[in-house]
Amino acid sequence: MTALGLFCLVATLPAYADDTDHPVADQDVAHRDNALDPVVVTANLTARTVSDSLTSVTVIDQNMLRQQQPRELGELLRGQPGVDVASNGSFGKNTNVFIRGNSGESTLLLIEGVRIRSATSGNAPWQFLPPQLLERVEIVRGPRASIYGADAVGGVVQAFVPSGHHDRGWVQVGGGSFGAHEYGAGHAGRHGNTRYSVAANHFHTDGTRIRANDNEDKGFYNTSGMARVVQQLDNGAEVGVLGFRTQGNTVFTTGDTDFTKQVGALTGALPMTERWLINLQVSEARDDGVTTSASTGNESFFDTRTRAVRWDNHLFLGRHELIVGSEYFRDEVDSSTAFAEDSRDNTAAYAQLLSQAGRVDAQASLRWDDNEAFGTETTGAFALGLALDARHRLRVSRATAFRAPTFNNLYFPASPTFAGNPDLSPETSVSTELGLRADYTQMFWDLAVFHNEVDNLIVNAVGNDGVRRPTNVERARIRGVELGAGGELSGLRWRAAATAMDPRDRDSGNRIQRRAGQAVRLDLDHDIGNAFVGLSAVGQSFRYNDAANQQRLAGYGLLHLRTGVRFAQHWSARLSIENVLDKQYEVVANDVSAGRHAFLTLRYDLR
Repeated sequence: MTALGLFCLVATLPAYADDTDHPVADQDVAHRDNALDPVVVTANLTARTVSDSLTSVTVIDQNMLRQQQPRELGELLRGQPGVDVASNGSFGKNTNVFIRGNSGESTLLLIEGVRIRSATSGNAPWQFLPPQLLERVEIVRGPRASIYGADAVGGVVQAFVPSGHHDRGWVQVGGGSFGAHEYGAGHAGRHGNTRYSVAANHFHTDGTRIRANDNEDKGFYNTSGMARVVQQLDNGAEVGVLGFRTQGNTVFTTGDTDFTKQVGALTGALPMTERWLINLQVSEARDDGVTTSASTGNESFFDTRTRAVRWDNHLFLGRHELIVGSEYFRDEVDSSTAFAEDSRDNTAAYAQLLSQAGRVDAQASLRWDDNEAFGTETTGAFALGLALDARHRLRVSRATAFRAPTFNNLYFPASPTFAGNPDLSPETSVSTELGLRADYTQMFWDLAVFHNEVDNLIVNAVGNDGVRRPTNVERARIRGVELGAGGELSGLRWRAAATAMDPRDRDSGNRIQRRAGQAVRLDLDHDIGNAFVGLSAVGQSFRYNDAANQQRLAGYGLLHLRTGVRFAQHWSARLSIENVLDKQYEVVANDVSAGRHAFLTLRYDLR
């Protein structure tokens, strides 16, 4: 049955008039979270608890961010269910996030609903996004192209800044190994009908070596800031403005890069009636970088800009919610490298229906994209959920997705080492998932089995002339199982994750490069009076560095310890020791990550 047919089928389910409160003028719901079954918005463009979203979702909340206090977002994502992270070294070095074995370009990163990535490489700036400015992170696993369009093949990661629903301020300073130091401050709160949040942070490190054959430290610094204001009007409407910027410098083996990543957005929410809400977002995201060669001193730059307009209509019909919308975005490239094309437009229309009838939930979505570079793509998704009893819910879903070739893939001019391929086709995929979730008073667990078939997988291959070019692999298959669990009991908070999968190139029979087959993660934090102790343990199996599966990289296990104490009113201190066992490991051949290192933080909280 086609996605359109499934959509029409769900539309025939009976509607029930009820007194359910609808989030007409309040789409910002992070402040209403239940820690074990939190409310999320990324999975369905609307507020639903994780158990009701009919998809696999992991939430990293404010408490986890505060207690773990990672220097980079990738540290939090590594080992989460279905998530793998590969980087070219520690502290601001190139990072890819793979969800369910799909490529890093197939993971969509949003900041408050705004997509941010390099239009030339397709990579999101994971290594430059400071967790210190965030309030929560939602990780949605599985295709979401039917509501977000291109590049959401593996999944979506959305980062949220403080909402301002609660008054709080903070000042923080810290320092540690590798000449690292950090300082930052922020405040969020509400004044009448105005919510606001503002924060700034600076982190600097002399770095550590990143290549096995190079003992020179490679430094990194990052200065970042954000501001958000939301004004609620007398008629229930809301208007908001968001600014987010991070800039700095990262050093690598052959040179260094000055980077700037920036997001700006205007948002509006207008309740037309009690059952009709309009959301509008106008945004711009910039990804700029200037690289200086260590050997020649020559500079090259790649600046990309994405301007977007998104318009959603939410219609609340008893136990049903219908979302109909459209989106337009334009990518522009300004570079020292002359591309055959330097801009492209994408226009889209989409619809999603969420429905409930007794013990059954249903979701159906359909999206049409028209891209200037490669034409039209239609994607769809359908999911059913069945409440087995008050605590257990079974779900099944099927979805299609696609990944658009990047400017580098299509238009990069021929050089002795690399050339673009204007004949590339978009990646397309069909994914099926079966999941079972259990929610108890003090714990939850979620088990998911997935199978993903990918056609025209985009990979880089070296030709007979020695030039590396992107090409389409006819078939790839990724299948696996994920388990996530967590709970809270007598001051002990725990989260656990395990993933086993087989990402396979079906043409060659080889495993897709740089993907681990198995991964586990455990996070424990225990309160002891005014103090806490905690640990994070991450383990991953071997992976292959190359597509031919000739270069095998060993698996590894990492242990991180942390402790903290509130020693006076408003004052606290925290000590973390990362990679306690001083494990030397590689996730990219010859690129080594930092050994054991410690960081001490002093913080003042005002509430």
